[in-house]
Amino acid sequence: MNSGEKRGQKKGSRSAVITERFIKTICNRIAENKSVRRNLPLNGRLHIDRQLPFLCVYRHPLKRHDNGTNHFVKGEAAYLTISGNKPLLRQLTPLLSGIIKTLNETFGAFLILEIWSSPELGSEDITNPSTLEPTFNIFARETDLDDLSSAIMSLENELKKIRILKRSAAVEIHTGRKISPPGMSPLLSAAEARKLNCRIIGLEISPIYRNPVSGELFPVLLRALHRQLAPDFKRVFYEFSRTNTVSTPTNYHAMGRRSVVKAVWETDRRLAEVSNAFDFLLLVSPVNTEAAWVKFKRQRFERVPTLYYRPLSIDPANHKHKLFEISIDSIEDPTLAYLFREKRSELDRQISMLADRGTKDFLFGSMQVFGDVSETLFQTAQAILNTTPSRQQSSNSHLTAPAFAKKALAEIEYYRERYPAMTSGVNIRKDISGLMVSRGKLLVGTTLKIPEKRVQALLQHEVGTHIVTYFNGRSEPFKQLYSGLAGYEELQEGLAVLAEFLVDGFSVMRLRMLAARVIAVRSLTQGASFIETFRELTRNYRIKQRTAFSITVRVYRGGGLTKDAVYLRGLLELLNYLKKGGDLDPLFVGKISMHHIPIIKELQFRKVLQPPPLRPRYMEFQETAKKLKRLRNGLSVMDLIQ
Repeated sequence: MNSGEKRGQKKGSRSAVITERFIKTICNRIAENKSVRRNLPLNGRLHIDRQLPFLCVYRHPLKRHDNGTNHFVKGEAAYLTISGNKPLLRQLTPLLSGIIKTLNETFGAFLILEIWSSPELGSEDITNPSTLEPTFNIFARETDLDDLSSAIMSLENELKKIRILKRSAAVEIHTGRKISPPGMSPLLSAAEARKLNCRIIGLEISPIYRNPVSGELFPVLLRALHRQLAPDFKRVFYEFSRTNTVSTPTNYHAMGRRSVVKAVWETDRRLAEVSNAFDFLLLVSPVNTEAAWVKFKRQRFERVPTLYYRPLSIDPANHKHKLFEISIDSIEDPTLAYLFREKRSELDRQISMLADRGTKDFLFGSMQVFGDVSETLFQTAQAILNTTPSRQQSSNSHLTAPAFAKKALAEIEYYRERYPAMTSGVNIRKDISGLMVSRGKLLVGTTLKIPEKRVQALLQHEVGTHIVTYFNGRSEPFKQLYSGLAGYEELQEGLAVLAEFLVDGFSVMRLRMLAARVIAVRSLTQGASFIETFRELTRNYRIKQRTAFSITVRVYRGGGLTKDAVYLRGLLELLNYLKKGGDLDPLFVGKISMHHIPIIKELQFRKVLQPPPLRPRYMEFQETAKKLKRLRNGLSVMDLIQ
């Protein structure tokens, strides 16, 4: 027994034996549909989220190392890890029988999915393709094949889709009376399983996630394999439940975890603390844009303006230290662990950018966080600017900053009546140029003048999208949904621009501005100077000097910020999403990226996330439904201004 096991038993957290009393306690909790999280002898663990007709099992082999394999069961809603010690199996059988009998009262049938790793290949040459080829062997009793045909077929098909290091998986199905890891007895004999109406599937996995000689883990590869296997397991449980039990799950994601352990909340809280300690966009935005424009114009647009920024509110080195003190390795749920790692990586890059503010390295960090301009996006932007008029009749009526702030407060009050926890507000500030949402509050520049015909569009952009998704995110248990999942800006800005179209506020000039931002970002990343980019916008694309200056400042701030390309890119992605039949409602749950949509839906099916309390006001307008129907029929970005 290792020291960890001794410490656990000393504290009473490890059961030395599985007693009848212990089994009765477990079964009583299951019967009451309560969660079970108990330690077992020899470093074992039983986790049952709620009443479910399955158990995912892993047994530690005694005569060989098996690093990493237990990870594959630990993300499941019902799992058991235990030593392969033979005497322990005699204690384990009554526990399994009790669990199965209890759950069969609800479901009528039960499935055990046991996982183990195949013997090592014995080759230290991990460059050999066969060494890292994902290989799976599925085992089932021949007498169970009829009942398990749907589940096994699902497992086989999904495993074949797995790709690791550009290698496709090989899958074989085997039948026989004995289903157990090499050198171990079956968890239940065929007679015991039949008596309990329990089916067993065995899955042998090639251990490509560790060095075959030293046993050292390849953690990135292990996580990649786990993330691909986790939904496959849920599909197996779903198919079994659907075809063999009285349960009727709505979706395979519903077979996942609902309860969230303390380690998840702690990681979420600490990541949010690091994120909320600074406002990235505010810290990289100049405080003297208006004064810089006056001076730039006076100098006949020949000298690069000097831009001033707010002092950094954090020490980047210390903040990075806090960031990487946050442990994610203890989180069993692969979906949540993925989201947290992704966010930690983005925060790491953003903090580096703040440390590099004002240097050429800032641009390199920006391209990592916000991306570059693809050739397709660049050509689209060029086409927009070359085929649309550069002048449009200007509005004679404008709203000042205080007048717009008053309308924004009224819009916020509309939402507050429906959700009193919405504590947003509006601040008019001298150090802001234009509009910005920060921490759920709308910041309005003092010199701002907004054409009346753009007021409704900007209200729905800033309040109806950015502020609504912020407070929807705050209503959820995960703080990341309001502070923003990694890469959320593209979908957020695409959604906000789409809102402008849905309320008849998307104009030719607005589309030209989004295209011009893409051109400016492309110019920046190809090495052009501030003056060269300004001239390209004014001379080649007929952008007004004041507008071109604002665009160029936004793109060159901090040392080069590529974020402004996300507006047009996000809009194009959203148009494609709607054309494919995508639903807008899941996008309002918080600040998420397009690639997070399946994850959000999974967490909603698992009831980890709740329905958001707010729906954008523009989604209630009669005209919105008609426009969404047109969008789903396949409108191009140019169609939006017809």
